[in-house]
Amino acid sequence: MTFNKVLDNVSIYEAGKPIELVVREYGIGENDIVKLASNENPYGTCQTVVDAIARKACSAYVYPDDSMYELKEALASKYSVSDKNIIIGAGSDQIIEFCVHGKCSANSKVLMAKTTFAMYEIYSKQTGATILKTPSDEHVLDEFREIYKKEGADIIFLCIPNNPLGECLDANEVYKFLDEVDSDTLVILDGAYQEYAKYKDGAKEIVPSEVIAKYPNVIYLGTFSKAYALGGMRVGYGIASEEIIKTLHKLRPPFNITTLSLEGAIEALKHEKYVSMCISKNFEEMKRYEEYAINKGFKYIPSYTNFITIYLDGYVSKQIAQKLLEKGVIVRDMTGYGFNAIRITIGTNEQNTKVFKVLNTILEK
Repeated sequence: MTFNKVLDNVSIYEAGKPIELVVREYGIGENDIVKLASNENPYGTCQTVVDAIARKACSAYVYPDDSMYELKEALASKYSVSDKNIIIGAGSDQIIEFCVHGKCSANSKVLMAKTTFAMYEIYSKQTGATILKTPSDEHVLDEFREIYKKEGADIIFLCIPNNPLGECLDANEVYKFLDEVDSDTLVILDGAYQEYAKYKDGAKEIVPSEVIAKYPNVIYLGTFSKAYALGGMRVGYGIASEEIIKTLHKLRPPFNITTLSLEGAIEALKHEKYVSMCISKNFEEMKRYEEYAINKGFKYIPSYTNFITIYLDGYVSKQIAQKLLEKGVIVRDMTGYGFNAIRITIGTNEQNTKVFKVLNTILEK
């Protein structure tokens, strides 16, 4: 069967290994497995949110409110914007898909960092667009400037903070860069981990209301999958000018998130103290990983997220990740990105203690 030829050059996104797979392949009890590969919130969903979802389950046969009025109103209040500036997606990656398919064609160019969220490139290649990448793995805006000045771009992706590395640009750097971008270039500011970044350093905070007021060609992305612990519910959002939002709605399918997802997100926004508690514990535990890396002589990337990337000089990261997997610890091997490193989601105190114990045993052998 013949399909669109542009798909020949599209890679399949590889998600982190699920717990169920490890149970099947290695015979490890589900409760003995520590999953730290997908950057989920290890403290789980706030109980009141779980209860709200459970209560709504009796309405699972009813389509959700497709206007998503209540969720948009809550987000509009949170970010001091209008509900007309907001679009809801099945995860923020669906908003990325809308943006790319709404803006790009085979003649388009898309600019991004060398190492960043894989779906930027995957969605862009689906349209046949040309991918432009900076020489550096991390975000270096002077490199973005040089390439943009020479090549131009229909879309520019800035991941703030960056997944899968963890580094983060200062907001002022970003705003200065936006001043130099043509009004017909769509800039996508991916703030999936912004809650963590601004908690650690206020200089990293992107303020969506300020951005869209000054830059009508910019869209800010947020998600409930990380700090709000609703990864399984798949709810993301975009904040942009009314013009951009109206256009993206032409690509949005009806009822693109579920009744239960909608309820969970609405309730989650009422419990910011729980989110702050999770973030605070995240950085307390991250210090343990930083100290562990220093003690072992490993380099790491200072992180503004809920994960840390650690280089394993003297070892082979793919082998270490596999040995960890066999012991019930799931982490992300970074070999596919060209790094001899592993990326570890920051778990609970108990989970992290297990990681150090198992990792020590593996490294000693």
